[in-house]
Amino acid sequence: MELDTGATAWMLMSASLVLLMTPGLALFYGGMVRGKSVLNMMMMSFGAMAVVGVVYVLWGWSMSYGSDVGGIIGNPFEQFGLSGAIYDDAGEFLVDDYGVPGIVGVAFQSTFAIITTALISGAIADRVKFGTWMVYSGIWVTLCYFPMAHMVWGGGLLSGDGPFASIAAPIDFAGGTVVHINAGAAALVLALVVGKRKGFGTEPMRPHNLPFVMLGAALLWFGWFGFNAGSAFTADGFAGLAWVNTTSATAAAVIGWLVTEKIRDGHATSLGAASGVVAGLVAITPAAGALDPVGSLALGVVAGVLSALAVGLKYRLGFDDSLDVVGVHLVAGLWGTVGIGFLATETGLFYGGGVNQLLVQVIIAVVAVAFSLVVTAVIALALKATMGWRVSEDAEVGGIDLAVHGETGYETIQQGSVIKEVRA
Repeated sequence: MELDTGATAWMLMSASLVLLMTPGLALFYGGMVRGKSVLNMMMMSFGAMAVVGVVYVLWGWSMSYGSDVGGIIGNPFEQFGLSGAIYDDAGEFLVDDYGVPGIVGVAFQSTFAIITTALISGAIADRVKFGTWMVYSGIWVTLCYFPMAHMVWGGGLLSGDGPFASIAAPIDFAGGTVVHINAGAAALVLALVVGKRKGFGTEPMRPHNLPFVMLGAALLWFGWFGFNAGSAFTADGFAGLAWVNTTSATAAAVIGWLVTEKIRDGHATSLGAASGVVAGLVAITPAAGALDPVGSLALGVVAGVLSALAVGLKYRLGFDDSLDVVGVHLVAGLWGTVGIGFLATETGLFYGGGVNQLLVQVIIAVVAVAFSLVVTAVIALALKATMGWRVSEDAEVGGIDLAVHGETGYETIQQGSVIKEVRA
């Protein structure tokens, strides 16, 4: 295959857009926590970028796309350190079926692994050891993300080459199972294993900087075009369809969330708008290439309503998913994956395709949830027994930024400085 410079440029740009999503997530999450925790929250995203960026090159690519081992993982040693993934025997760059060098595909896929790991951090804000988080990031991406990527995209159990394809080919365009269900289920496990923040349910824990939240949501929306339209793997009409579907679903989800808020609480909030953006983006991720724009509107508005209702479940059920990773990513990810079975233009139930696609979408969603829950539980409990998850109570109450990182996001949060400024 000859090099296609246009497709290559598009994929390099898409990889850059997806990488931008993790700093965007840092702003989104950083604004949602209290001021004394903003740097720690943002550092968890940057820490995930550092850890996953290293391990993806060493064994992540090979585990995701190497030769199949039992339908679960790729051979981690086959292309360790990207050996054999960059050049052919003649020393020329390997080029895929789209005319894009293979090393560009590595760049693109590595950004997915980074953002997925970083997403989980929102469930355990304000209270965990940074060192434990860093170790967790490396272990979780290795034992949970890479196998899931292989199962869905690398020819494994949940792919078009897997056993469920005899019913209908599973559809996950850009990561409903691999990214959002995976991260959402992991977030639920960590919230339960780590436990609640001190004062959860009895003290106000409002976002300290809503402009940060909205800026982060805007960067996520912008970067998501690389996420979804980039998953067409070339610059063509399919990428254009994914782009329009992404915007349509996201806009509809914002409306769905805000209307739900207005009816339930009497206010349509900026936090709701930003959260609705993310819910819509999550839901359309697996479906961006399978729906038409009108179907995307329907998928999005339902995602907005479901997620707006779901974020309140943590108070009823008593688990502290600090920044609503479960309510948004798990719930909207499940709906987006299953919704394909209803709304896919070629195989969806509402388009005359029968129930086969819906059945397969339910199966892959259930398998993804179960796999992530079990693997994450083993990792989380092992780290709890060895390194420990929680910072000290003094550090949590006084401010994890100062206690763990030796710095604060705002001068007035430093010990004693508030009193000094008031007296001045």
